[in-house]
Amino acid sequence: MVPGNNTQISEFVLLGFSKEPEFQLLIFGLFLSMYLITVFGNLLIILAIISDSHLHTPMYFFLSNLSFVDICFTSTTIPKMLLNIITQTKVITYEDCLTQMYFFLLFVQLDNFLLTVMSYDRFIAICHPLHYTVIMNPVLCGLLVLISWLIGALNSLLQSLLALRLICPDNNTQISEFLLLGLSNEPELQPLIFGLFLFMYLITVFGNLLIILAVSSDFHLHTPMYFFLSNLSFADICFTSTIIPKMLWNIQTHSKVITFEGCIIQMYFFLLFGGLDVFLLTMMAYDRYMAICHPLHYMVIMKPRLCGLLVLSSFIMSFLYALMQSLMVVQLSFCTKRVIPHIFCEANLMIKLACSDTFICDMVVYFVSVVLGGGSLGAILYSYSKIIACINGISSAQGKYKAFSTCASHLSVVSLFSCSVLGVYLTSADTHSSHSSVIASVMYSVVTPMLNPFMYSLRNKDIKKALKIFGKETNKELIVLGLKNCH
Repeated sequence: MVPGNNTQISEFVLLGFSKEPEFQLLIFGLFLSMYLITVFGNLLIILAIISDSHLHTPMYFFLSNLSFVDICFTSTTIPKMLLNIITQTKVITYEDCLTQMYFFLLFVQLDNFLLTVMSYDRFIAICHPLHYTVIMNPVLCGLLVLISWLIGALNSLLQSLLALRLICPDNNTQISEFLLLGLSNEPELQPLIFGLFLFMYLITVFGNLLIILAVSSDFHLHTPMYFFLSNLSFADICFTSTIIPKMLWNIQTHSKVITFEGCIIQMYFFLLFGGLDVFLLTMMAYDRYMAICHPLHYMVIMKPRLCGLLVLSSFIMSFLYALMQSLMVVQLSFCTKRVIPHIFCEANLMIKLACSDTFICDMVVYFVSVVLGGGSLGAILYSYSKIIACINGISSAQGKYKAFSTCASHLSVVSLFSCSVLGVYLTSADTHSSHSSVIASVMYSVVTPMLNPFMYSLRNKDIKKALKIFGKETNKELIVLGLKNCH
């Protein structure tokens, strides 16, 4: 059964300010004049900042972006209002209404974010004037504007999808559960798979937990690099915890069933912590770029406030990204197909199982994934291109080795994670559900989080030292506790 479209209406009526015909000309003239002043006034600000090199500063950079957003903000509503007055109609189509709502939300949120960023810029300029040009460098300014655009776009898309969900509330989902096929249907292989994945899961949890405890207990590791590393370890623990426990439970109970709600929840948290992994790896690349290419200004730029802001931005973008994809899947209809040839509920496979039209869903999901994933990968590659250029400029071989060793672990993790993810999402539609695709998914979702602690600790003397100190202190506490219990 292929479900129909539940949308009962194709247009809405905008009442406007007044129904009185004699007021329409006055309203038209008033709003047309305000619109023209808004457009030309903000356009003059943008042209003045672009043409005058003295205005190429962070404050005016943010101001030019704010002017551009203000032009777009008013352009989402006033032209349609003026057109309706001229044509003496109040109608707006269903599609135009959703489009207008999306761009209105996008630009109003951008306005808020840019005003917040401008407040931060003024705070740095007045409270830290000597470090202003170092802190508010072009890279940070561009990053703040980019983050504002990304959060605004994702949040407005999320709210538009929620509105679409309210307008079309009926979901023709005919099934309440799915079947996860797992890695193998052979009964004799199930104990081996259970033991292997339980072992990898325990290694992942305890390995990353040790990294977090070592970083938090040793004040020498209270630096930006290890702050990002501890957050990455936390994300890795949560990342694997979204899929392996359910997989082990299904093997133990000889069941392949996962409820529709459980599948959506698993998919949401998988996307959340997977996206968080990607964003944190990008932030760590930026951190290494600052440490190697701008060592004298490193501690001034990578302050705790900025590090916290970067991690918070990563969480927000991951949250919006995961929620947006989950809402897209929830709106689909599932009729008879309920077998997922995987070990967890993956968004792409869920979309392929839907019996309703998935074109818009596919476009949105792939577009957002390419923008965020491609943008993060591009930022990492750009950072390392600058890092390699700086390392080549170092005269001594020892200096080159020391500089490269500080980012070798991160580069290894990024390479393993990126290659396995690309191995899944760049495969053709025919091979996407194949066994090789499942193995590639296991590589980035299970193996990479397990190997991360080893990659960061085996080549890192600071981590090794912190782990030894943590181990000695733990042993002392256990001995003291044992002696107390004996008495």
